Amino acid sequence: MSFLLSNHILAQQNNEVNWLTFEQLEEVLKVAPKKVFIEFYTDWCVYCKKMDRVAFRDKRVVEKLNKDYYVVRMNAESSDTIAFGGTTFRNKQLTKQRNPIHEIPLLLASRENYPFSLPAMVILDEEFKIIKRYFEYMDSKTLLEVL
Repeated sequence: MSFLLSNHILAQQNNEVNWLTFEQLEEVLKVAPKKVFIEFYTDWCVYCKKMDRVAFRDKRVVEKLNKDYYVVRMNAESSDTIAFGGTTFRNKQLTKQRNPIHEIPLLLASRENYPFSLPAMVILDEEFKIIKRYFEYMDSKTLLEVL
């Protein structure tokens, strides 16, 4: 746990978002609950890469995210098996689709009557209930407004 906290402090000093994995998130939520910001991306998503270069490097965005949220970034096409909240999540589409989407983004960032799209961002409250979902590129100013 102290390792996670020291990483958090180091990220703030380096003006970087303190990205966590779902496994790390589960640990810190037990100790000190706060809101969660999750970004789902893929390696081929141009707008995801642009947000990484622009919005997620803006000092104001970094400070706001690191101060008020636990921040998770996940490749939506990950093949990793992830244990979170007593449940195991997998990418069940791996052998079935060209761009297979992992269970976690499908669960948290899907919309009824719309295909899964990126970039996808989800804000959750301290009890891990969804507050808002966003499915669009956001520059620094727009992202700060929604945070």
